[in-house]
Amino acid sequence: MPPTDLLQDLNEPQRRAVECPGGPLLVLAGAGSGKTRVLTHRVAWLIAAGGVKPHEVLAITFTNKAANEMKGRIEALVGGVARSMWVSTFHAACARILRREAGRLGYMQHFTIYDAGDQVRVVRRCLKELDYDIKRFPPKGIHTVISSAKNQLIGPDRFSEITEGFHDETVARIYELYQKKLFASNAMDFDDLIMLTVELFERFPERLRHYQHSFRHILVDEYQDTNHAQYVLVNMLGREHRNVCVVGDDDQSIYSWRGADIRNILDFEKDYPETTVIRLEQNYRSTQTILAAANNVVANNRDRKHKQLWTELGEGEPVCVAELDDEHAEARYVAGEISRLREKEGVPSSGIAVFYRVNAQSRVLEDIFVRYGIDYRIVGGTRFYERAEIKDALAYLLLMDNPADSVSFSRVVNTPKRGIGQATVTALSGYADAQGVTLLDAAARAADIPGLRPAAVRSLQDFHRLITTLVDESGTAPVAELVEAMLAASGYVDALRAERTVEAEGRIENLQELVGVAAEYDQRSPEGSLREFLQEISLYTDVDKLSEERELITLMTMHNAKGLEFPVVFIIGAEEGVFPHSRSIEEQNLEEERRLCYVAMTRARQRPYFSYAGTRNLYGSRNYNMASRFIAEIPEELVDFQQAGGGTPFRAPGPGFPMDGDDSGEGGDYTPGAAADAYFSVGDRVVHAAFGEGVITGVEAGGTVSVRFQADGNERKLMVDYAPLRKLH
Repeated sequence: MPPTDLLQDLNEPQRRAVECPGGPLLVLAGAGSGKTRVLTHRVAWLIAAGGVKPHEVLAITFTNKAANEMKGRIEALVGGVARSMWVSTFHAACARILRREAGRLGYMQHFTIYDAGDQVRVVRRCLKELDYDIKRFPPKGIHTVISSAKNQLIGPDRFSEITEGFHDETVARIYELYQKKLFASNAMDFDDLIMLTVELFERFPERLRHYQHSFRHILVDEYQDTNHAQYVLVNMLGREHRNVCVVGDDDQSIYSWRGADIRNILDFEKDYPETTVIRLEQNYRSTQTILAAANNVVANNRDRKHKQLWTELGEGEPVCVAELDDEHAEARYVAGEISRLREKEGVPSSGIAVFYRVNAQSRVLEDIFVRYGIDYRIVGGTRFYERAEIKDALAYLLLMDNPADSVSFSRVVNTPKRGIGQATVTALSGYADAQGVTLLDAAARAADIPGLRPAAVRSLQDFHRLITTLVDESGTAPVAELVEAMLAASGYVDALRAERTVEAEGRIENLQELVGVAAEYDQRSPEGSLREFLQEISLYTDVDKLSEERELITLMTMHNAKGLEFPVVFIIGAEEGVFPHSRSIEEQNLEEERRLCYVAMTRARQRPYFSYAGTRNLYGSRNYNMASRFIAEIPEELVDFQQAGGGTPFRAPGPGFPMDGDDSGEGGDYTPGAAADAYFSVGDRVVHAAFGEGVITGVEAGGTVSVRFQADGNERKLMVDYAPLRKLH
């Protein structure tokens, strides 16, 4: 393709990015601004007009899918010469380098790359060899710490020097042995691929110079998602020629929990003072109303590079914000709107997505969708009742209800780990068949089974006592209490906590949500039983598998939504403590939560919905939440507010939702920013939009008051800058 043709259909900033002659280039690509098009056209321009040979280009992205797509687009522009280019993921590029250079680090060229399962198995062997209890030090959790250290380029020796506390000292010993075992097996894990490439370049400067000379131009996609090791690698390769082009959007940096460091893109100009900065601000996806709302939300972040997205697609519909009574009303509202959108406006199911902050929120939606006959799929996750931890918990409950259930017994007898291996279960099954008894009864007689180790005998007998004790309690206790007792007595939640991983935290949240399911059942059916509860649950677990050809509504977490787009998007649970998440509030990581909101909003092409509930049962407990601060950050003129749940308005103070005034003789609103102790005093009568009337029982510095509410007698602490609270005269 002639070079001039490459510039057709590009807007002015896109053309400048494509034609930039050389040197460091930072392309700040806002959501939906055509960054992949710019990246691929720039590579093609370098080859067609810049005199760069294809093998002198290194283009890096994060997934194999993205790399293959990029390679295909470049080949369509420049032809077969693109096949000699290095277009790959970080890990694939490093693996290719190490296949050539491994001998310098003491590895053979045919080294094995261990996948996630292999890595955890090696950690488990290390634990066994060092005589550590895997219940106290779960292999997955240990591997997560080791992986995080490697992404910071911290090897075993350095890790040992900086450790504090018994847990980290233990991890240090395991890390050292783990690396020795990998080396002895001529194997590397994924994190080694980058860490060892950096080590290669540090120990052998001549090899670094070779690759610096080989790669005259380095281009990195999604630069805001790079971790420290990737950052160092890119700068090592690019420091000589300085032809480093990075494309990304700091406003879409939402993966710090994976090790992504937003400072890499924010500080790019400090690393390369001569950087050319080009902003791609024209959006080709969303309406101007959506972009204006998203711009206003993310503008509240301090650590960002200014961008102002705009579009030629027209103003579009206002942002719909719906207030509901509780999570069930919210799910019914979403289901009703979906039905209306499909039937009245012709929006296909595939064009509608529902986003939530945590996986546990999908449960109520799934229940309502099943009842309403709405077909759905969960992207990047599993249906609530099909998640492994939920199936494990239900297997315990099924075994409590029916001690003869061999399938449930086999699923949980060693979950969490109790040292009961498959050989033990096989011997147990043989004994049960020969004696004509259940597996649970056989476990009680484990001492009579030939060949079983004493430890296995004790574990089986302990498991029998656990289940029989739970069975004895199941006669009269409410189902929610039974679920909580089972999770505690089985050690399941303790085992997950010991992992110390984000994934384990999510599984705990799902189990807490199952407790909430049971509590809802107890409230509906005070005379109900565990058996009836399990029968009700089976209505959701036995739903027929959906055909891939059918039109499906998409459910997913906001983190999984990045890179996708839909005509209509529902953002549910927009409440303080839910979104933004309470953990982010505690850890003072609100800016990333706000970026997550920006990402979620800009997935919508035509219409975004926000919904929030005055009260929500999540993780097994009912909470009264304030509307999310992110809603208050949307200008009022861009919003269509719907009080869909009935009852008293429940609005967060802010530019979008001022407190309503009236003539009832109330004392009026607290003004955000005023000193709480100057406005409120102990003994003041106040009214809260959701909780009703109450009395101030305490005032703290920093804008927090304690209120005892008449309706339920509970005392709550409220941040007066956000609480819909007014004083009564």
